[in-house]
Amino acid sequence: MDADHGGGTGDEKKLAGPGVRARPEPDQDAESASVGKPDADPDPPPATDTTEPSPAASAAPGASRRRPGAGMAALSLPYQIVAALALSLIGLVACAHIAMIFLHVAPSNTLTKQHGEVVDDWVYPEFEQNWKLFAPNPLQQNVSVHVRAELASDGADSNSVTHWINLSREDGEAIRGNFLPSHVDQNELRRAWDFYTGSHDSENRSTGLRGDLSELYIRRIVMLRLAEHGYGGTVERIQVRSAVRHVGVPTWSDEKISTKTQYRELPWWNVSPSDLSEAAATDRSPQALTSPQPQAITSQQTGEAGK
Repeated sequence: MDADHGGGTGDEKKLAGPGVRARPEPDQDAESASVGKPDADPDPPPATDTTEPSPAASAAPGASRRRPGAGMAALSLPYQIVAALALSLIGLVACAHIAMIFLHVAPSNTLTKQHGEVVDDWVYPEFEQNWKLFAPNPLQQNVSVHVRAELASDGADSNSVTHWINLSREDGEAIRGNFLPSHVDQNELRRAWDFYTGSHDSENRSTGLRGDLSELYIRRIVMLRLAEHGYGGTVERIQVRSAVRHVGVPTWSDEKISTKTQYRELPWWNVSPSDLSEAAATDRSPQALTSPQPQAITSQQTGEAGK
């Protein structure tokens, strides 16, 4: 009956619908599966993207171009001339300022000797520099600080005065041969004296608000140094002086400098209990003034000095 309904054999399977071919069995031979199968279509052409590129993609390196006329070129000719003149003027002022500062900090030379006033007028006071180029001027003087004390004598009509003590020499002996010298021995007395001379005139009159402070500072240092010396009496007054001697010139120099020592004596300063430390003021009693014991003398002299 199968032959009467289509003329096919019994091995054929019914199709799901007209025009639909049956799927070959997995175990069917590849050649039999390809019989009657049309040639495979070639690979389809790639799809063309019709969308517009994103702004990020268009910002790739080298893709951007600078707009013509940017910067000073975008200005009109008159404004370009004004901008060029302004930049030139600023450059000249900057170069002149650098040159003035250089001449100010440089060692003495021909230009500074001839045009020193012009340099100072430019630098002071806004651009003052407290340093020198290459090296500052070295010290050309030997300055020593001396002190002597007036002691209250026991039962005598007049007080006794000690000899001059070279405090700077004692500091030098403490430094010499010491691989780790004390900062106090190196700079305390020297800077204290510079502090005093910088705040007083040649008549020992204070020139500013720091004059009294520098005077008190010198007295305290001197009294601390006198505590290391036992004199058998109480210090009533002290006097300080400086000994200045110029360093001799080298043999190859024609400069003439006097190496004679010059002294500057300060007035006598009274030492009162109010200017001493609390412990020293307690020891500075009437009994302590006449006490010959070295311990009492030492405790009296360790106080701080003042007016």
